[in-house]
Amino acid sequence: MNRTTQTAPPVTGKGPHPVTAGAAEAVPAYEPAPRRPRTERWNLLVRRTAGRYGPVLALYGTLKLVGFSVFMYLLHSAGDYRTKNPRFGGGAHPWDVLASWDGWWYQQIAAHGYDPALVPVPGARGLITLEGNSAAFFPLYPALMRLVSECTGLGLYGAGMLVSVVTSFVAALGIHAVTARIGGPRAGLAAAGLWAVWPGSGTEWSGYSESLYVALAAWACHAVMSRRWLTAGFLTCAAGLTRPTATALIAALTVAALLALVRRQDGVARPVAAIAVAPLGLAGYLAWVGHRMGDWGGYFKLQTGAWAHTFDYGRHSLDVFGSVAVGHFDYLFAFPFEDVIGVAVVLAALLLIPLLIRLRPPVVLVVHTVLTVALVLGSQQIFGNISRYLLPAFPLFVPLALHLRRLALPLQITLLGVAAVASGSYAGYVLFELGVP
Repeated sequence: MNRTTQTAPPVTGKGPHPVTAGAAEAVPAYEPAPRRPRTERWNLLVRRTAGRYGPVLALYGTLKLVGFSVFMYLLHSAGDYRTKNPRFGGGAHPWDVLASWDGWWYQQIAAHGYDPALVPVPGARGLITLEGNSAAFFPLYPALMRLVSECTGLGLYGAGMLVSVVTSFVAALGIHAVTARIGGPRAGLAAAGLWAVWPGSGTEWSGYSESLYVALAAWACHAVMSRRWLTAGFLTCAAGLTRPTATALIAALTVAALLALVRRQDGVARPVAAIAVAPLGLAGYLAWVGHRMGDWGGYFKLQTGAWAHTFDYGRHSLDVFGSVAVGHFDYLFAFPFEDVIGVAVVLAALLLIPLLIRLRPPVVLVVHTVLTVALVLGSQQIFGNISRYLLPAFPLFVPLALHLRRLALPLQITLLGVAAVASGSYAGYVLFELGVP
């Protein structure tokens, strides 16, 4: 009997192998996860953003609104603004006060631009020998004021207020971000609250450039802490177009970048680029003013001759401290109520600096804070303004915020709420009406 032997066909590489064919049928083919609808992705992003930043904006906005309302009430109830020049703390309505003093100059720049000049006051001798000129005020804030006015149809007053209010919230977020990297989100929230009630905070919602500058400075410091050197350089450059205080920020970025180069942390190109870009705004504006005036030191001569502002290595500050300590107010630019608050702010700053250094924060925060305080105290100026001049030293909030975060949230909000009510007087009315902001 013949047996037929069946053998498996040879494997030729063509067609499926019997074993692998079965496996392919058993394992389903990979299918990518279905993509979320665009609306759902957008809603998720909004929820995450609101959860992260909503409490900061809500706390700052509430505290600021409380203080601002008290400020407006005090202006209305006292009524002194009605008898004052609209340029110097007066106006037809309480809110007109917010765009007086420096605010008037910013509106003039936004409306007419600059005409830098050193114009002597005929026959003048003593401190004030030159006529005031808008070149003393840096250009970024009035430029944004003009841009917003053109885009929205608002008048220059409304546009300036909008820029200040919006950038005050941006500053609150920046202060929160910087502080949170050191002490966590609770400390960041407390620091944003302190920004709302700090002495000098009355200028945050006014026709002044403080909110814009602090927003740029806070995010520049955060960019340095995050090692985003080019971002830090451009933000510092913009800060240099906002206020001369940017000198401290430029130095802080430079020191941090040089340390990064020494430690070989981030290569060479980006830190060096940040160092190169950071001073361009400040140096460029000062050079342009000097060129237009025909005097390369024209900006400083204008500050000295028209406003009696000059760097005197702290002589004027020591004179104020010595006089206020014995109840005398016979020094230059004396405003008793405002100056007592200024002395208290300086003492608080000098106490907080060692506490900040003890935390060993990033060097950019230490250098920026110490130099800001040194530049302010080392200058002859209206001493009462020191409370707003020190607003850029926001890292001083960090030690206080770390202590506030230990409190229960209701108690923390209560303390900040009481300070917000009081700020309507000490940070608003005193600054604008009992002194010169």
